[in-house]
Amino acid sequence: MRIRATKTKNTVQYAIIKDIIKNGKRTTCVYENLGTVNKFKDRAGDIDPLEWLKQYVEELNKKDKEEKLPVIIRKNPSKIIEKNIQTSFNVGYLFLQVIYYKLGMHNICEDISSRHQFKFDFNNIMSNLIYSRIIFPASKLKTLELSKKFLEQPNFEYQHIERSLPIICKEMDFIQSELYNNSCKYIERNNKILYYDCTNYYFEIEEEDNLRKYGKSKENRPNPIVQMGMFMDGNGFPLIFDITPGNTNEQITLKPLEEKIIKDFNTSEFVVCTDAGLASMANRKFNNKANRKFITTQSIKKLKTHLKDEALDLTKGWHLPNEAKTYNISKLRTDEKLQEKYKDKTFYKERWIKENGLEQRLIITYSVKYQEYQKNIRENQINRAKKLIENNPKKIGKPKQNDPKRFIATTNVTKDGEVAENSIFSIDQNIIDEEAKYDGLYAVCTNLEDSVEDIVKVNHRRWEIEESFRIMKSEFKSRPVFHSKDEMIKAHFVICFLALIIYRCLEKKLDEKYTVSQIIETLKEMEVKKENIDSYSPNYIRTDLTDDLHDKFGFRTDFEVLKEKYLKKIFKDTKK
Repeated sequence: MRIRATKTKNTVQYAIIKDIIKNGKRTTCVYENLGTVNKFKDRAGDIDPLEWLKQYVEELNKKDKEEKLPVIIRKNPSKIIEKNIQTSFNVGYLFLQVIYYKLGMHNICEDISSRHQFKFDFNNIMSNLIYSRIIFPASKLKTLELSKKFLEQPNFEYQHIERSLPIICKEMDFIQSELYNNSCKYIERNNKILYYDCTNYYFEIEEEDNLRKYGKSKENRPNPIVQMGMFMDGNGFPLIFDITPGNTNEQITLKPLEEKIIKDFNTSEFVVCTDAGLASMANRKFNNKANRKFITTQSIKKLKTHLKDEALDLTKGWHLPNEAKTYNISKLRTDEKLQEKYKDKTFYKERWIKENGLEQRLIITYSVKYQEYQKNIRENQINRAKKLIENNPKKIGKPKQNDPKRFIATTNVTKDGEVAENSIFSIDQNIIDEEAKYDGLYAVCTNLEDSVEDIVKVNHRRWEIEESFRIMKSEFKSRPVFHSKDEMIKAHFVICFLALIIYRCLEKKLDEKYTVSQIIETLKEMEVKKENIDSYSPNYIRTDLTDDLHDKFGFRTDFEVLKEKYLKKIFKDTKK
């Protein structure tokens, strides 16, 4: 910075000017207008005003060098802002960018780009698609526009996205295997326990094709769907996924993907944990060899009669972990004092069974908390059924599984009690009593010989993979899917899968203290406003979450003024 003296007819005007770079060219801007000597001589005190001015500039240059120089922002109340000029930019993506580069995604993109001889920046496309899927989920065309909200602007066009998507599909296996290898250096993987589950995604179309088929939609929508099967490791990080046609039996999707893990991830000793829908005998037998094990949810209602009767018998054979004593827990159904005493306990009984040549361990557990949970759900459904009878009986039709309408009994009678066309609806107490028999009871089958406590603990974490699907569908807005070509559809889910891994890493980095919506909404709201040619200011609320983000990642975007030089250093540091 230096002094500029401008002579006029009657006086001399002083200003402090600063050298800056604008559009790649060196120029100057006015840092502070001081006016005539008379206007700043009071600030000089007993010192000669011109001598004070020299000292003042020296002090400003010192602070500028230390990046502690106050920024003077000039605004004119009579000046209209410029048209079509963006002044607010998102910086929340920078925390995702750190993880993206720590996971080596830039190296994966460089490898793919060199093999396919891209002339455009494939890494910039991939990173923006992922960041946008988390912060600004939208169509690929809209994503290009939304990417311009990021402080670092995209350097590609929509045609480059279109050219990239088929390659992302083609390289899907390579991306997943390389990402797994890279992730082992950054996060703690637990490949001894693997969770598998399936979900599906709908398309707002009427005609099915190669991949988009009519099947049983999780949202009960009458649209063609595709199916996603995904493995998650024991620490909650997504491991691998695949997309299959919507009419595929989900039970046959486990084995091919598991074989790919064994081949591509160089791991073969693990426990596979699934829900009852994926617990086919074929899948259990597949994981009963070569040092593989399984834990799978077992429907008590579908057990053979003698096993079901044994499970429902609360009078004998029940244990608490690490105790030889047996318990009669039948009074826990109704005795509130006993329920309070044992509310944090889990009772169990077990036995080995053999079916279709497979020996497996059947474990039945009972807990007061789970009993209350099931009871509350059922009571809410009964209330919904009662309201349906009172307010809208015309909508009572054939119930689906777990539908509140299953509690409604229908009787066709005349005024005289004879069979006729008129219907009377009532709550079926027999169905309620039958379902209440299973309250608090939960069953798993396994070929492990570990303690019941450890097995139950492992199985309990299945909720995380279910939550992962919910995050993709709700927060990442992965459905409905608007692509039509198979390769584009698969590429879309590669982006969603990568976004999920990066989000899970961020969540763990924050010690899982915040909800999904809190994290994503905060990242979205973290904007900075451009104040002048080389300075920005935070335009968001500082919270405990923003403090944690800055503390965990080692940089800050919440100083009152953010100089462009400082921000460029952050850009560089987040890409190491």
